[in-house]
Amino acid sequence: MSKNKSLNKAKSTKNDEFYTLASDIENEVKHYKHHFKDKVVFLNCDDPEKSQFWQYFSKNFKHLGLKKLIATHYNPSEPTYMLELYHYNEDPIKTKLKGNGDFRNSESISLLEESDIIITNPPFSIFREYLDQLFAYKKKFLIIGSKDAVTYKNVFKAFKENNIWIGYNSVTSFLVPSGDIKNVGAIWFTNLDIDKKNEKYPLYKKYDPNEYEKYDNFDAIHVEKAKDIPIDYEGLMGVPYSFLKYFNHKQFELVGMSAYSDEEYYGVGQLYIKGKKKFSRIVIRRR
Repeated sequence: MSKNKSLNKAKSTKNDEFYTLASDIENEVKHYKHHFKDKVVFLNCDDPEKSQFWQYFSKNFKHLGLKKLIATHYNPSEPTYMLELYHYNEDPIKTKLKGNGDFRNSESISLLEESDIIITNPPFSIFREYLDQLFAYKKKFLIIGSKDAVTYKNVFKAFKENNIWIGYNSVTSFLVPSGDIKNVGAIWFTNLDIDKKNEKYPLYKKYDPNEYEKYDNFDAIHVEKAKDIPIDYEGLMGVPYSFLKYFNHKQFELVGMSAYSDEEYYGVGQLYIKGKKKFSRIVIRRR
């Protein structure tokens, strides 16, 4: 997709207008306090006038020990502005932008380059592109994405290479422009070092060949739920995508991902048992 087409899609996709609730921000960010001291935090997909991200970080500027807080307002049709906060007991500085505040334009990229940690709820429709930018500029981040984003090739690749992991909480409700609350399954993605990523997932079950089916076309056993991963099986296992919220790179190896088509993700294509497709599978093995 060309840049212009991508921008037009973002402008016309009303479903991307989800505002994160204050409680969800507070419940997640409290686990990351030690990361923020003397850091520049950039909210590059937030409307400062409505964003609970801006409210949280501006109010907790001193508590977190921030060096600077930046937020860019987005207006699809005309130039807009940004806010910068340098001290907790001062008013933010409002500066006009030449562009519309899109995270992909040159002004936003310049702000990205000077920032240490990027925190926001980016548009779900362009999450792949958004994440690729963060990796390209080697930025630390804490962002919200659809739970289905784990199936994207670039996201799964980042999990496989231990460059991203899932945060502490799910995000189930968002405020939409109408003022209503909408339920959308979402999770926090981060590359900030947190205790959770090093916690081992407890395994209890023992392998019984009569209990675990094997795939017709791939040498792995089918594990219906993460809690059923056998503690003593050394081979490959197909587990649900939801397992990634428990994934510990030192405990498990991500081998590949079952696609929705015949396309292969690291050598794993569509999986079948007795001729029937088994969707939403990633293939792992214990280390």
